[in-house]
Amino acid sequence: MHKHLERGQRGEQIAFDFLQREGWTILERNWRFSRAEVDLIAKEGDVLVFVEVKTRHSDVHGAPELAVNEKKEALLLDAAQVYMAQIGHEWEIRFDIISVILHPKVQIQHFKDAFFPSW
Repeated sequence: MHKHLERGQRGEQIAFDFLQREGWTILERNWRFSRAEVDLIAKEGDVLVFVEVKTRHSDVHGAPELAVNEKKEALLLDAAQVYMAQIGHEWEIRFDIISVILHPKVQIQHFKDAFFPSW
């Protein structure tokens, strides 16, 4: 497996474990729709949360969360609409980003309400 894929999987596992420790319920991992993949779909209380996980070896080339651009946001929004329709979800939602830096030690930053849907 390529190093960047291994790094991404490791970051997603770190984020998964982090959210579980926080008491969240994880509904889906790597949920796909068309060209979009939602890393984690979870519930924090009654709020349905779509989580994008960005992992970097270090922050030498910038913070991982900065890699979530408008195109990625649009793909996540499309996937979220389909997922909500499939499960009949009609209450509050949120889009979060979890940033993971692996070196020199693991650092996690959780950005709640990282962006707002414009549908």
